[in-house]
Amino acid sequence: MEVFLNILIVLSLAAVLIILFTGLFTMAKGGDFNKNNANRFMRYRVIAQGIALVVLVLALLAKGS
Repeated sequence: MEVFLNILIVLSLAAVLIILFTGLFTMAKGGDFNKNNANRFMRYRVIAQGIALVVLVLALLAKGS
C-alpha cells in the first residue's frame, strides 16, 4: 500500500509540473495558441494541484494509521 501511495504522490506532482511548464512555454511563445489556451492550462494546473493535495492528505492519513 505504501509503494502505491508513493507512486500516486510522484505521479500527481509530476502532472502538476508538466502542466505548469507547458503553460509557461506557451506563454513565453505567445501568439494565437497562447491566447486560445492560456486560461485552459491555468485551470488544468489548479485542478491538478487540488488532486495532488488530496493525494498527499490521503497518503499522510494512511501512513499515520
